[in-house]
Amino acid sequence: MAEEAKMDRAVTCAFTGHRPGALPWREDESDPRCLALKARLDQAVERAYAQGCRHFICGMAKGADVYFCEAVIKLRAAHPDVRLEAAVPFPGQSDRWNRADRERYQRLLSQCDFETLIQQTRSPGCMHRRNRYMVDHAGLVIAVFNGRPEHSGTLATLNYAMLQGVRTDILYLDRPGGPPGEV
Repeated sequence: MAEEAKMDRAVTCAFTGHRPGALPWREDESDPRCLALKARLDQAVERAYAQGCRHFICGMAKGADVYFCEAVIKLRAAHPDVRLEAAVPFPGQSDRWNRADRERYQRLLSQCDFETLIQQTRSPGCMHRRNRYMVDHAGLVIAVFNGRPEHSGTLATLNYAMLQGVRTDILYLDRPGGPPGEV
């Protein structure tokens, strides 16, 4: 039986979050706000685990997705029953990234328990399909969100999760020390 067939939505957590361009620190991961967010993500995946989540799905985009992936890998080191799935929108997702980001992507991808390829080629809407796949398979969505009303993939994914009745744990960027939010 394929690993995906064993997936239970009730124990599955997906993630959505902004890419570097929408993060206040951009690519500077040494920024104290970025370090604080990474700590909050560690706490969020621990909460998800405490709530019964054992399967985590990451979309593998630059920015907050990478932080989530790294948080789940740390969680798995403490809890070997954790499974990490990479939801890859198309082959070559990282091909246009700089060398350091491509190497990080490949390193993280190699640490995932399995990979789900959403479609065979890059096309308009492939990221949207990847996001829907993650929500459709999850009982919880953790989000890093800037709270802005303008359209973004993160906002669209949160809206879709809410329409589907999926629980959300939102880490707002403008509330660095505050509790998680639920929409």
